[in-house]
Amino acid sequence: MKKIILYILFLAVTQSYSQELNLPVWTQYLADNDFVVSPTFAGIGDNLKIRANGLTQWVGIKNAPDNQSIYADFRISNRSGIGVSAYNDKNGNTRQKGLKLSFAHHLILDWKSKQYLSLGLSYNINNFRIDIENFNTTYEIPILDPAINGDRAVNNNNFDAGILYRWNKYYLSFNANNLVSKDIADFTGGIEPSLLLNYQIYTGYVFSPKNNKDVEFEPSVFFQFFDSDDRSATDLNFKYRKFNRNGDYYWIGASYRFLNDQFFNPLNLGPMAGILHNKLYFAYSYQLTLNDLSGFNSGTHVVTIGLNLLQSASNCPCTKGTSQSYYRL
Repeated sequence: MKKIILYILFLAVTQSYSQELNLPVWTQYLADNDFVVSPTFAGIGDNLKIRANGLTQWVGIKNAPDNQSIYADFRISNRSGIGVSAYNDKNGNTRQKGLKLSFAHHLILDWKSKQYLSLGLSYNINNFRIDIENFNTTYEIPILDPAINGDRAVNNNNFDAGILYRWNKYYLSFNANNLVSKDIADFTGGIEPSLLLNYQIYTGYVFSPKNNKDVEFEPSVFFQFFDSDDRSATDLNFKYRKFNRNGDYYWIGASYRFLNDQFFNPLNLGPMAGILHNKLYFAYSYQLTLNDLSGFNSGTHVVTIGLNLLQSASNCPCTKGTSQSYYRL
């Protein structure tokens, strides 16, 4: 039991570091919403794309992380796009709310070979709060620390920057998140990192079988590295899409997440599926926790609902996505 408690505490701290000043990345980006990963994807496609997510982590464990988020991005000219995202997150007695505003510009590197370069920038504002009013005395802790008082909350502002390279059906993005230090004066006096800089690489390839353009396969890899303590994790993903004549489609897939020093000891593994019908989108992802917590929870669940609206094609091919899901309605 002691080992389990220590493990929960470790994962809770790890999760809070990874979330603060940045939207938590689980499998939301696989719900045909690459904008979750990088601002460089804003404006790619022929429509206003809206995605709302509900995430419940480690179902069965009290006060486990719970998150709600919404994303929207659309093109504002032939070569540019903007996006906005917001989230509400709770993890035990911590509460976070955040808003992100993004801009992307898309360039043609080579028209004939379909090589494009996208540059993106995001401004983030985050409110982090500790619910000290929920702290209660216990048999082991009969008196609360008198130093724990007042409103333990702080607002922070930060920036993300990214670059995206596309070559026909191949894509590779690099993102640097939380470029400036955060304010930690109201909390622990510096025992947690003030700079939550982390790097993300997202790459994949979309291909179809010969003589069947209505089917797509998409293997992809998502890598995240935290500069403060050299932690890193990787997702290995695979998706299958099937389109009909009306542009509607369904997809199924799977994701495998692991720490990079523990490849054969995955953090999460699970299936996912989604459907777009008449501009309405729905997806579900289930991630089974494959570690010492597996006997205490039933996994992590992510539900996504969305809309694809206001179809309008650009005159520039640099806003065309690698998958038909970006522009077939």
